[in-house]
Amino acid sequence: MGFIDAIVNFLNNIFWSYILIAMLIVLGIYFTLRTNFVQIKYFGEMWRLMLDVDANKEAKKRGGISSFQAFCISTASRVGTGNIAGIAIAVVAGGPGAVFWMWLMAIIGTASAFVESTLGQIYKVPNGKATKGGPAYYIEQGLGLRWLGAVFAILLLVTYGLVFNSVQSNTLAIAFSNIFHVHRGVIGAIIAILTALVIFGGENRMAKVSEVIVPVFAGLYIIVAIGIVIFNIAEMPKVLNMIFVGAFRPKQFAIGTGAGIMTTILTGMKRGMFSNEAGMGSAPNAAAAAHVNHPVKQGLIQSFSVFTDTILICSCTAFMVLLFDGYQSSGKEGIELAQLALTHHVGSIGGLFLAICIFLFAFSSIVGNTYYGESNLEFITKNKVTLNIFRIAVCAMVFTGSIRELGSVWNMADLFMAMMAIINLIVIALLGKYAYAALNDYRRQKKENPGVSPTFSADGIKGLENTEYWHHGRVE
Repeated sequence: MGFIDAIVNFLNNIFWSYILIAMLIVLGIYFTLRTNFVQIKYFGEMWRLMLDVDANKEAKKRGGISSFQAFCISTASRVGTGNIAGIAIAVVAGGPGAVFWMWLMAIIGTASAFVESTLGQIYKVPNGKATKGGPAYYIEQGLGLRWLGAVFAILLLVTYGLVFNSVQSNTLAIAFSNIFHVHRGVIGAIIAILTALVIFGGENRMAKVSEVIVPVFAGLYIIVAIGIVIFNIAEMPKVLNMIFVGAFRPKQFAIGTGAGIMTTILTGMKRGMFSNEAGMGSAPNAAAAAHVNHPVKQGLIQSFSVFTDTILICSCTAFMVLLFDGYQSSGKEGIELAQLALTHHVGSIGGLFLAICIFLFAFSSIVGNTYYGESNLEFITKNKVTLNIFRIAVCAMVFTGSIRELGSVWNMADLFMAMMAIINLIVIALLGKYAYAALNDYRRQKKENPGVSPTFSADGIKGLENTEYWHHGRVE
């Protein structure tokens, strides 16, 4: 394992220090400019679309997944241990300034999320009464490279179904072991059994579980964090100063010998990307499953999911940790630091509350991750035996992750995340012109007919071919 960890660390250094960060920043800014700041100008429209009750009811009536359910599935995958343990790790490793770079990554990444999710909708294919799609599908149909689509599908299978799920169970097991003093293997076994009960029930059961867990417990977590901020409002200027000044002069705020500026930037961006997944190619799988009458609608909704994940929930964790004076001297990191901080703020009930939140966030992430994995497995093969083998492997990795060491699990997650993101970012840069054209079509229809919901036809986009679902204006 030491040899494997050394290889993983070496590759992570190459990908993150020299390749991926530059791609994320440059392409995120490029997408922001090409979409004319869609993440800012259409923020109100994101809210309206997500809460469109009639459209969500219509989707469910047709037997598909609604826009709100697709939002919940993608947010379930995004909102997990990265929002709590990952942010606590970032504050320790990169100092408070890492939070600033996390925010910046979310703001520019929202445009990347819009482009990839709109493409996921444009190139989706019928799947019975529902639809399916994602990067593997738009790589095959948009670029004609099925082999590259298969490579991406395999990477996503391993990344989400196996590696990321082990990260979730790892943090969950640590959190519960600290509170209830139960062996992590026992906790891992329980999580694996619960996972099996849900994922063997198919995608509709996964969607229903996510639809319940995400809004309720994300809301509760935000409410508790807001309460802590209000109670400590006099300290917030100091915290914000630590974040903004620490982003460029981290040594005076970091732990031990202090973090350098590149450590702070890379830590914030890595943890931000692990949390919100913008540009990685994961959310388009959920976006493609939603029933909408224009692809841009899911592009906007998935952009809002990035905002919810990073600007709201990750910031909640960052503020709770930084408002705890002992975050530098406690010697803790990850979920243990977050539990210690919350216990400091609200008493002994804080650790229990966070353990419950971690359980539900992590479990919903496991469900969402598995949904992504299954969607990409279907791109490679529709064999039911293979699907069940994958589900068994997911449960096995959930158990294994619960007893692994934290550092090696997170490092492996960083590596696979980087490989996925590099492929997806190159592809959406090449196909992005169709997402921009779809956005222009949406804007035009909204301007010409303000009270009418825009509809999409692939025939109206120059050069757009191989769109199995949207041909000849089909929206049923």
